[in-house]
Amino acid sequence: MRGLKLTGTYLQRVSESDPVARVRNRGKHLAEFALAPAVTQNTQMARAAPTVASPEIAGHFSEYEQPLNERMRTFLRLEFLYQQMLYNYELEADWATRAATSSLLEILAILARGDIRADVNKELDRQLGFLKGYQSQPEVDSARLDTLIRTLVTSRTELQAMGTHFLQSLNDSAFLSAIRNRSAIPGGTCEFDLPEYSHWLRQPYSRRQQDLVNWLSIIQPLCDAIIELLWLIRESAQPMDRLAINGMYQHNMQKDMHCQLLRVLLPAGSPLFPEISGSQHRFTVRFLEWSTIERRAVQSTHDVSFKISIC
Repeated sequence: MRGLKLTGTYLQRVSESDPVARVRNRGKHLAEFALAPAVTQNTQMARAAPTVASPEIAGHFSEYEQPLNERMRTFLRLEFLYQQMLYNYELEADWATRAATSSLLEILAILARGDIRADVNKELDRQLGFLKGYQSQPEVDSARLDTLIRTLVTSRTELQAMGTHFLQSLNDSAFLSAIRNRSAIPGGTCEFDLPEYSHWLRQPYSRRQQDLVNWLSIIQPLCDAIIELLWLIRESAQPMDRLAINGMYQHNMQKDMHCQLLRVLLPAGSPLFPEISGSQHRFTVRFLEWSTIERRAVQSTHDVSFKISIC
């Protein structure tokens, strides 16, 4: 079993009706679970779990991620759209409400492609089994570990309570269906195409926000569980210093490693960015030099020092 080194937000359950507050407050405390070092003191955070880097990384490095399987690709896309929706949900402008609604429709499109709920349940079970393996370790802070396990169990219970047809009310909404159908056409949601949508966007912010909350409440248990899982996966590995010879780095995975996500870190402000390709067996990282949008990026010919986490 891989050594457990989790440094990040402890995802606490809260009861706020505001979905943004709930997501942010699910990660109010920093906790460190380790097999050898002592656990550090809790530290407050100001943002949701997936956007928070370890204290020694935040502000000093730019992070780039690459999923290594289809499940992680789906989870990352849903996280991206969910955070985008929550961001625009907080803004009063009708353009922000448009953007939040578009994010919701994209989330529904992804959820319609397969049984994402079952995938999340499987990953929750896997992470729970992994964490429970440390309950007998005397060096681990058992109180914090038990709290984290209870958080994941609560997520699993919420997912099971949703049922398999939890999206039915959203799929049956004639209002959302009209927007979805017209969104496939460039500029298809103009006022003359969707007068009802335009009228709704003119309603007071409180009215629009309440409708968004009603829609969010249906997908929130699933999306929150994905945020928690991604946080656990991201924090399951510590960054390692590596050197890319002539701008290229290759790595072969160990056979017994169950890796799902790569995280590459470069110094903030670096003119380089990584192009990552690979699978659960091996991967390649090429570092490209960026200058302007008028010139195509080219691979660096210099040796590049970087950090990588294989999660």
